[in-house]
Amino acid sequence: MEVQAAVARTPGGDFTLERLTLSDIRADEVRVRIVATGLCHTDIVVRDQLLPTPLPAVLGHEGAGIIEAIGADVTSVAVGDPVVLGFAACRECPQCLAGEPAYCRDFAALNFGGCRADRSTCLHDGSAPVSSHFFGQSSFATYAIVAARNVVKVPADAPLDLLGPLGCGIMTGAGAVMKALKLQEGETILITGGGPVGLSAVMAARASGASAIIVADPLESRRAMALDLGATHVIDVTAGDIAEQLRAIVPPGVHCVLDTSGAVPAIEAGVAVLGPLGRLAIVGVPKAPDAAISLNILHLLSLGISVCGVTEGNADPQTFLPELIALNAQGLFPFEKLMTRYRLADINQAITDQHEGRCVKAVLTMA
Repeated sequence: MEVQAAVARTPGGDFTLERLTLSDIRADEVRVRIVATGLCHTDIVVRDQLLPTPLPAVLGHEGAGIIEAIGADVTSVAVGDPVVLGFAACRECPQCLAGEPAYCRDFAALNFGGCRADRSTCLHDGSAPVSSHFFGQSSFATYAIVAARNVVKVPADAPLDLLGPLGCGIMTGAGAVMKALKLQEGETILITGGGPVGLSAVMAARASGASAIIVADPLESRRAMALDLGATHVIDVTAGDIAEQLRAIVPPGVHCVLDTSGAVPAIEAGVAVLGPLGRLAIVGVPKAPDAAISLNILHLLSLGISVCGVTEGNADPQTFLPELIALNAQGLFPFEKLMTRYRLADINQAITDQHEGRCVKAVLTMA
């Protein structure tokens, strides 16, 4: 069948809206009519080839839509079901079986390979293959073919046009707080970076009962949004040393730090403001693949500090996304406040607006 898709053809170039051919589904797959999909920083760094997916490619990995066809072996979902598309995982390796699909043995190949596990692609431009199955979906298109194990059925009354980002960016921020850092009621947290992931972390920290939620970001608009979503304090990173500003708010230091920026100075400042037995989680992708931080070993030893990297919030979409949707229904996780809708045809403008801070989270709609 023919689909309309935003195609990345050259590193750093604009996406182009094109007509492509989508092949038939296989026995373990479903075809989803995409209603909307989030625009994530990862899509941009892959387009720019800082992360390797072969071009030309249809990217997009925060899709939500309606199942229109199912393979012969699919029993978990049915035609007509509303679904959010999660990242790809084999669901068979030791990490997947232990409930940690974000650390699947085949994560890189399944999510960045641009094809199925057998190296086939489901998208073509004439006879030429186009990379598909980005994060198991390639949702910058009107339709996507997805392994049934990677879709999450959602309630019929859920706002499907806004749910896509739950599958990656929002899940990453919330999961980092709830799953990786395991923030407890009454604890304090510093979140460096007030983009979609950081603001999702703010909502998760508020829902977890944190006593102080501090957000550090250079943009006034994002600091204001953080306060609206539940932050108790904000720090302007252009106004002076982060550690000095934080100690003025929480003199003993914080229990937890979440870095969403990937910036070395921010991460090192985060370590410096941790109190005894503090935990720091890193989810931000650095601009350079060889970026490295310097930590004082005696400082870590004397305070019992823990530092960890986090992928996809250490969350399993099958169980965690329903939790977030339920929190939203209770008014405790208002992710819709982050969203600004754009048409798929306006993807390049959405990228510019998100980069320049004119919107927090761009969601591309197909209708």
